Formats: sequence, structure tokens, C-alpha cells
Amino acid sequence: MNNLLFPVLSILSDGKFHSGEMIAKHFNVSRVSVWQAISDAEKLGVEIFSVRGKGYSLSHSVQFIDEMKVKKSIGEMASWFNIKVFDVIDSTNNFLMQEAPKGYPHASCVATNIQTNGKGRRGRQWQSSLGENLTFSFLWRFTKGAAALSGLSLAVGVSLIRSLKKVNVDQALLKWPNDILINDDGVYKKLAGILIELQGDMDGQSAAIIGIGINLELSKNQLSKIDQPAIGINQCVEEKINPNEFLGIIIKDLAEVLAKFESNSFEHFQDEWQSYDALKEQAISINLRDGESIFGRAKGVNNSGALEVITEEDGIKTFSSGEVTIRKVE
Repeated sequence: MNNLLFPVLSILSDGKFHSGEMIAKHFNVSRVSVWQAISDAEKLGVEIFSVRGKGYSLSHSVQFIDEMKVKKSIGEMASWFNIKVFDVIDSTNNFLMQEAPKGYPHASCVATNIQTNGKGRRGRQWQSSLGENLTFSFLWRFTKGAAALSGLSLAVGVSLIRSLKKVNVDQALLKWPNDILINDDGVYKKLAGILIELQGDMDGQSAAIIGIGINLELSKNQLSKIDQPAIGINQCVEEKINPNEFLGIIIKDLAEVLAKFESNSFEHFQDEWQSYDALKEQAISINLRDGESIFGRAKGVNNSGALEVITEEDGIKTFSSGEVTIRKVE
């Protein structure tokens, strides 16, 4: 990676214009070197305005994710966690999937300022851009096997709702199995997503790599790349949130929820999850992996986190996976 890339971006992080000449003088490099760093940033999807006579500017001010600032937010519990922040990485989940088998520490959070190939559900790509998303993965090692972790993504969803409430986002809802939505003037818009990948035995010890992407402030360019309605946190609050402080809040809440999940399973969180259920009583369709679609009305989730659907043909049916869409009923 270009060594000048993030130093130049840090100059531009205030969202104001800075001349190439000034930036070159600041770093004691040539104008060509600055231009190359700008070009490399644009290749990574960073939107930079270039105006003759004014210089370069980001589309909006940016607060970089910073390891020390995240630890400061966590406070006295910071030593419990292993925090690592990348400037650029393909996927935080990929990194932990590779490192976890080598003994990477329990309770690790790996975050990045730019993610080039983020992983979404069912092989999709999670779209992210500098300053517009909070993108990280969390490694938690369980003493029980993967077979006992049903409902884990739902428990993580409850944890995120708790964290969002602490930054005054009170209207967030959960969509089974792992999306967080905001009802914006009657339209459900995606605020965050969860992707969990498991390693280890079905019955022995296991490790969960919990990938989380949260929209902070989406540009028109970013919205055009997302295949569903989406919204950022900063559209839901009066004051912009500090992503470093918010990540510290999330890490502490995650640790509390995951420890409780380890001892009590999802059943402990069932009622709380139901209270945020965006699908409850809604007419839905659920698309299964074999291509079959089931239509019915969402009833909620059972104590293992499976979705219960009331169908006309078969009564209540239970699903542990599937892609759910809310249907408009005339």
C-alpha cells in the first residue's frame, strides 16, 4: 500500500479543501507523489473532489478508527480485549478466520477503516467506504460446540440494539435472522448486518467470528451500490456519533451478551429479541436454499432462535435459515 495514502487522507479528513502544493510541502514530497496517493485512494473507493485552484477534498469529514481511542472508550475493561485496527484490509472476517486456528486471542476485535471485499450473507459483498461504515469482526471462543450455538446471531442483534440505544438510536428493530432496520417513513431501511462464521467441533470447543457492518453516513454513491433501502446512524440522531466511542460501547456490550449466551443460550434473550421484532405479525415470504418460497405471517422466534411462521396450508412452520421479505398485502 502507498505509504502516503493514509497520511494524505488524514490531512483531508476535515472535509475541507487542501492544495496539492501544501500537502506536498507538509510531507516533503513531490506533487506527483501526492497525486499518486490520491489516485490510489480513489482506486480503493474513496470519493475525493479535485478542484483547480482549491486542491483536494473528501466528500465529508471523517473520523478514522484508532486503536487507542477505542481502548479509551472501553475504559478500565480495555485490557480484557485484544484490539487491532487496519487502515485497509480485504475482510476482517477473513483475517480472523485465518488467524483463529493459530491461537489468536479470545475476545479480539479487528476493525478497519477501508474494507475492500467485505462478506455479506449468502455470498454477497458488504458494501463499505471510508468514514461511511463501521466495519469490524469479533472473535469469541466458546467452551461448547457449534451445535449448541443456535440463536447466536440473534443474541448479537440484541447486543447491538442495546449499544444503539446508548447513542440515542431508539427506533432500531431486528429482522430475523441478522439485520438491524430503521422504519423511515414507512420504509424499512437496513442500518446494520451481522455475519457469523464458526470454527471448531460440533460438540467440543468452538470459535465464533462475528462480522458486523454498521452504516454511519451513506453518500449517494454508496447508496447506489446497495441492493436494498439503507440508512446511516447519523440520519437517526441529532449529533454525529463518534465511531471510536461507539465501537468501545459495542465491544463491552458484546462481551456481556456473549458471556450470558455461553451460560444461558438464546432463551435468555428471547423476550428481549421479540420486543424489537420488525417482522412480528407481518405477512412475509421466506426463500429457502432449495429455491422454495413459503408464504405466511411471522409469529416470532422460539427459544432456540428459529423463526415461526403461520401458514394457511400447514399451520405453524419453523425455520432455522432462509431469506425473509416483508410482503405488501392488498
